[in-house]
Amino acid sequence: MISVILLIISVIAGVLLGKYFGKKEKLAKNLLILSAGFLITICLNEVFPQVYVSEGSTNLGIFVILGVLLQMVLEALTKGFEHGHFHHHNEHNILPVALMAGLFVHAFIEGIPLANEQEALSPYLLGIVFHNIPISFILGAFLFNRNESKSTPPYPSMLIVALFALASPLGMLLGNYFNPDLQPYFLAVVGGIFLHISSVIIFESNKNHNIDWAKIGLVIIGVSLALVMHLFHSHEH
Repeated sequence: MISVILLIISVIAGVLLGKYFGKKEKLAKNLLILSAGFLITICLNEVFPQVYVSEGSTNLGIFVILGVLLQMVLEALTKGFEHGHFHHHNEHNILPVALMAGLFVHAFIEGIPLANEQEALSPYLLGIVFHNIPISFILGAFLFNRNESKSTPPYPSMLIVALFALASPLGMLLGNYFNPDLQPYFLAVVGGIFLHISSVIIFESNKNHNIDWAKIGLVIIGVSLALVMHLFHSHEH
């Protein structure tokens, strides 16, 4: 139950931040970079070790690659919305169905492995929560900070937020109907998704290919937060 509450709260908190601070694009970028450092560390320190220590599972690397490819397909729908590239959609003041479908599927798949997590506050869950906030920030900024006009069709904003907030919990619900032995495969797919998203955010070309020390600093902070959590988690066990 606590997992569902945290997942929903993370989306609502991000959307509210986006609603009130959404015009500060630099803040959105910084949150994304910070979360990317956190997410890639969770992926390499928590998700992949859990995947590869599982007994009886084979060809897990293929499922990691499938996760990377799946995220590439989803980004063809979202046009990089989860990376902060929302200007493409904002130009026409419309919310394509493909965009919401891509975001929903992304969050839904992330929720499936939570069904078999043994801990209430697992590193995997916290990775999703941390990842939800900047994406929801961008979604909130997009939904609530548009230039309205008579020709602009209204979005059912609260419905969209509710669908996104419930996507991972619904995935978690579905995961209860799968054989627990499939857990490593679902984790491998999500690990590929995490790896792709975080690496794209971190390694996106800087303007004029200059070293961006602020960006490096934010990545280090995100990595450090994840490492502290990892050490605390390891100490408990």
